[in-house]
Amino acid sequence: MRVLPTTDELPYALYTAAQVREFDRIAIEEFGIPGADLMERAGTRAFHWMQQRWPVLNEIVVVCGIGNNGGDGFVVARLAKAAGLRVRVLLLGDPRKLQGDALSKANAWMASGQEIESFGGLPGKPDLIVDAVLGTGLEREVTDEWAIAIDDINRHQAPVFSIDIPSGLNSDSGKVMGTAIEAAATLSFIGLKQGMFTGQGPDCCGEIVFDALDLPARIYSRQLLASRRIDWQKVSGQRLPRRRTAHKGDFGHLLVIGGGPGYPGAIRLAAEAAARTGAGLVTVATHSDHVATLNVGRPELMCRGVKDMDDLAPLIQQATAIVLGPGLGKSDWAEQIYLAATGSGLPMVVDADGLNWLTKHPVRRDNRILTPHPGEAARLLGISTAEVQMDRFSALEALQRRYGGVVVLKGAGTLITDGTRHPPALCSGGNPGMATGGTGDLLAGVLGALIAQDYPQREAADLGVSLHAAAGDRAANAGEVGMLASDLLPEIRSLLNPEIASA
Repeated sequence: MRVLPTTDELPYALYTAAQVREFDRIAIEEFGIPGADLMERAGTRAFHWMQQRWPVLNEIVVVCGIGNNGGDGFVVARLAKAAGLRVRVLLLGDPRKLQGDALSKANAWMASGQEIESFGGLPGKPDLIVDAVLGTGLEREVTDEWAIAIDDINRHQAPVFSIDIPSGLNSDSGKVMGTAIEAAATLSFIGLKQGMFTGQGPDCCGEIVFDALDLPARIYSRQLLASRRIDWQKVSGQRLPRRRTAHKGDFGHLLVIGGGPGYPGAIRLAAEAAARTGAGLVTVATHSDHVATLNVGRPELMCRGVKDMDDLAPLIQQATAIVLGPGLGKSDWAEQIYLAATGSGLPMVVDADGLNWLTKHPVRRDNRILTPHPGEAARLLGISTAEVQMDRFSALEALQRRYGGVVVLKGAGTLITDGTRHPPALCSGGNPGMATGGTGDLLAGVLGALIAQDYPQREAADLGVSLHAAAGDRAANAGEVGMLASDLLPEIRSLLNPEIASA
């Protein structure tokens, strides 16, 4: 039995459906690998991985479509039957439309004396449902019998194993096309599809594994990446070493601006995250209401009350970089402070209320990082949050074209771009425990600390987003429910000092 990669060993290259289909074409037409052989490999690898993932199976139901994804399912069914499992194959679509390699695999299943039944609901109590209905070519909403079948599968108590991609999920955007399978696991072939890791992809795919089907490596050089997956393991080597003779001035002076009346928490979290990420000095410019108490318990933060631009100007002169926006508010004071900070010309991270002020004062600028969540992105683009989430990659590119700099579109599968020839990055780390107030403020502080330490903006974004996600995953070891943003702070420091953890 062939052992497939674990989730931690997934490739970092991500592709669109069209690119993966092109790889498939090149393999068949230029390298002489018959399509039927590739289909047999896919079904065989799916069956073997299914056995590893669910070692005690007695009965399975394989739901097939009439395309190549269905052909993979017929192979799984044949092998499972040969291994002694009880297998039923249900077909969605007109059987007269089966053709090519998919038809040959259906015939091979029937040649063994088995039947193909029309889908009319899920029979019995199978231990596993194999989803081989709709592949990566889906471009329209799922309706009619296909929608009914997907909903029936999702309501069933048995786990679902999706072949290549969950049926109904758009493989490029991560959008659910009306309805989609919610799988326990998905085995993706030839190239990982970018939509599996963002939008609604993580909800649909479950555990993701990958098999290249032994395609020649040089095939992949024929396409540029659509995007690239990043995580802390991938980018942590970009950390800059510290000289033994270093002093605080070597690591920048970050000015964190925010905390309007009644909102001191966000700016405190951002500032403390910056300090834990290694900024040499952190000054907090906040409303005078908070200055006496904001650094209680963290005296390393230098807090200054600012009433107007005149109070802010000397703080800007001392700074290397700025974080602008956490808890800033929407008052006249906030607008005045926002305009003073953005007029400084310093590199900066714009977050939270800073992004809301950017919608009122839209200026394109390159030396900054913008960190919108989907709602803020919608306001910046003048569209709905739902439209942002329907195609996060398109929204990311539109934000960068309009506002410049580096854009970090937060959410499950956070996306990063700088608008250059470098492909967008997609962070596959993080977890639902991070869906709590304050985690975005931490990210702003982490990013600000990195640019204050003179990391290039795009490198700072990749590194900071991955660090933040990895800290969240470590904090979630104690449980996702009830996790607080501040739980990430000790994990940030630990991840930045791996030599201590391994000593």
